[in-house]
Amino acid sequence: MPKHILIIVDSIDVNDSSGSKANVALIKNLAAIGYSITVLHYTQKDIQLKGIKCISIKEKKINILYVLSRTQRIIQRYFKVNLAKYLEPIFGFSFTFFNDVNSIKSALKKQDIGKFDLVLTLSKGASFRPHYALNKLKNLHEKWLAYVHDPFPMSCYPPPYQWNEPGYKRKERFFRSVSERAKYAAFPSGLLKDWVGSFFPNFIKTGMIIPHQSYEEKLTNLETPIYFDNLKFNILHAGNLMKQRNPEDLLKGFKLFLENKPEAKNNTKLLLLGNASYHENLINDYAMSLPQLYIKLTNVPFKEVYWLQNQASVNIILEANSEVSPFLPGKFPHCVAANKPIVHLGPKHSETKRLLGKDYPYWSEINDAIAISKILQTLYETWTTNNKMLVLDRPDLEHYLGPTYLKEQLEKVFNNV
Repeated sequence: MPKHILIIVDSIDVNDSSGSKANVALIKNLAAIGYSITVLHYTQKDIQLKGIKCISIKEKKINILYVLSRTQRIIQRYFKVNLAKYLEPIFGFSFTFFNDVNSIKSALKKQDIGKFDLVLTLSKGASFRPHYALNKLKNLHEKWLAYVHDPFPMSCYPPPYQWNEPGYKRKERFFRSVSERAKYAAFPSGLLKDWVGSFFPNFIKTGMIIPHQSYEEKLTNLETPIYFDNLKFNILHAGNLMKQRNPEDLLKGFKLFLENKPEAKNNTKLLLLGNASYHENLINDYAMSLPQLYIKLTNVPFKEVYWLQNQASVNIILEANSEVSPFLPGKFPHCVAANKPIVHLGPKHSETKRLLGKDYPYWSEINDAIAISKILQTLYETWTTNNKMLVLDRPDLEHYLGPTYLKEQLEKVFNNV
């Protein structure tokens, strides 16, 4: 009989965040390697994954927490008063968070827990609602595998992300409790396990590495985006450019590359796709003088991005300017699967650089425009000589990010359950 895994997750809508994309890829690969999967999800949409039992958790609405949460929203919307900075230091979380947790707990209590061999909690962004719900259900702790995709709370992030949000002390106490109650923990990267473990040491003992997964998507009825010309040298950055991910030196480096290699101006394009509100003015200014720059600063459907990653000449991973980046970017598996060179712009001490290798040639600090221009020129010259040579060719990473390694890690758990 196959092992049966119950998964509790915030969302399985691949278009709402990179975290949801990573969660769905993991769920699909768990099913692909032969486990029986049941998914409880709080997407608030009726979403089904082929061959997987998916149950949408309904939000509880007839209770005082729901009323308080909606009252708080109305006050903020119409009176511009943010009550969170007064309430969360007292309670640790918002009324909406507690109501969501209770909704998840109610759905869990309807399940026949005895038939599951493992209970896996996934989350996204700064939300750990499934973890909070499991933390309150003592009867599940011996079967609990807590997946920690990012540090929590923000006070435990590395600079420049780190800040003390309202109620951070209570949030830290909650996460320490997760580290002590979950029998197993998993992290998408070794550096992240070490980083989070420096705050919550029990994770070092219980933690294993389950990287974000590579999963082949079947694309049907997808029209080629009108802005994409497959005859050009296409450099793609797809993803949210948060405040800490400043694209200025990428743009400077791209401009310098075109100045040093003027023949590239007619057959090169840099595509920036995704939300970038903090950098929008900067990017628009460059777009005014650079016809080779295409921008679409909105959320782009996952299938469109996935197709483009596979068709582009080069994919870019851009991280924050910092001393350490323990995160494994959610798009890293997709870029590896695309088998195109990855231009990694980030710190030396990062999970992406660790996986690509210390001698990987297409790496630069985020703020080194000259180095970035030289990398783009090298790749362009390879493309003009023989574009079939523009490949990543990393079967080791394909194995690490795929179902075989995933099963090896899960079997360690099942051998101890």
